[in-house]
Amino acid sequence: MTRSSAAQKEVIENPLRKPVNTLAIVPTKSSKITVLARKAYNVLLYIAQEQGIDQEVFRAPLQSILRGVDFNSNAREIVKQHLRAMVSTTVEWQSPTAGEGEAWNVAGLLAHAKVYKQSGENWVEWSFAPNIKHELLEPQRFARLRLDVISQLRRHSGVVLYEICARYRDVGLTARQPWPWWRPVLTGSPDTEDSVKQEYRFFKRDVLKLAIAEINAVTDLDVELIEHKAGRFIADIQFRVAKKQQESLPLRHPPVPVDLSQVVRATAAGIRSEDAEALIQAHGNDAMTAGLDALHKRIASEFPEPLRDPYRYLRALLESNSASAAKKAAEKLAEPATNNSVVAAAALEGWTAEWVSRRRALVVAEFEALSVEAQAEWVGRLRTHLIERGAHPSIRKRLDSHGWKHQLVAGELIRFFKGADWDKPSPQELLAIAAQRGGR
Repeated sequence: MTRSSAAQKEVIENPLRKPVNTLAIVPTKSSKITVLARKAYNVLLYIAQEQGIDQEVFRAPLQSILRGVDFNSNAREIVKQHLRAMVSTTVEWQSPTAGEGEAWNVAGLLAHAKVYKQSGENWVEWSFAPNIKHELLEPQRFARLRLDVISQLRRHSGVVLYEICARYRDVGLTARQPWPWWRPVLTGSPDTEDSVKQEYRFFKRDVLKLAIAEINAVTDLDVELIEHKAGRFIADIQFRVAKKQQESLPLRHPPVPVDLSQVVRATAAGIRSEDAEALIQAHGNDAMTAGLDALHKRIASEFPEPLRDPYRYLRALLESNSASAAKKAAEKLAEPATNNSVVAAAALEGWTAEWVSRRRALVVAEFEALSVEAQAEWVGRLRTHLIERGAHPSIRKRLDSHGWKHQLVAGELIRFFKGADWDKPSPQELLAIAAQRGGR
């Protein structure tokens, strides 16, 4: 057997066997299941299946579950927060196919969790509730999941939809469910008074399209949304699933630990862990790494004053990165055949305008968050810059008479404050706008 075929055999023989009743779990309270928590739970479940059902409790080194945690006081709280959520979050265990599971159950993700030191190394201990333990560790109906693929997904909706679609990879079609059924399943949040009023078109724009785009871009599956109407309105949805015709990637054994390193770095800079996870979900781990590098430099410089809001600064920084990549995206998006070039150019222009409008609002909010003294200093420097540049006298006049918020001045201030490339979106940002607008 060749090395390549042996790697492919390992993928087939060593997946996570995730019970169907765990694919569509929904929190029963006001808590939320984050994407990092779901990935970490998959690792815990994989390790428990390897250790065997005869074990009362399961143990593993912390570093085999979570990467980037040195367990100082800051990291310890993040680990405790995630484990606490797994114990305290009560979920309904249900299959995406009605009647497929043997029984309905409600239980916590974990029955207990413990972190302790042994021979100088940090270990995690955990157990499962008795009413679901057998189903979790020796499932009769399950999805075969590749954790190496799941590790590449950023969105909770992408992870969940991939897990569900993997269950039906050999069938070709998922179960059909009313579209509101999918909302708490894919978002990881229980329905609220506000969410139940959400229109389908917004759920499709903000959740379904982004999850499908991510799955089709980075996984071994191709997924397509199928809508079913009742009269004029969408009532039910399901997904068509196809396996990509490509060589399987090798599975690392044991699975790759969930990366918490950037969350740890963000909390050290004064950013809440949940906000850090949201930024990683929106922009990706690589962008977060670069953004945190810049944030720590800004904190150390204290120019023009100590940074007052690290989260808002980092969020604005991530939004404005990758100007050169944006140019490449624009060129790629404008590549369709000649008879489609006008349509493509118009779509690109619309997406860019939408992004610039949102970006402008973020920059203005960032500037307004500065102290009055810092704002005055920036305005003074702008005035000097306008004089040195030979700007039209009307702009300087409006600055003196109406302040920086005047429509003739605001653009000059934003450009001076954030640099000439402040209005250049990255390809990921353009594609996110495109998905939200349905490609219009």
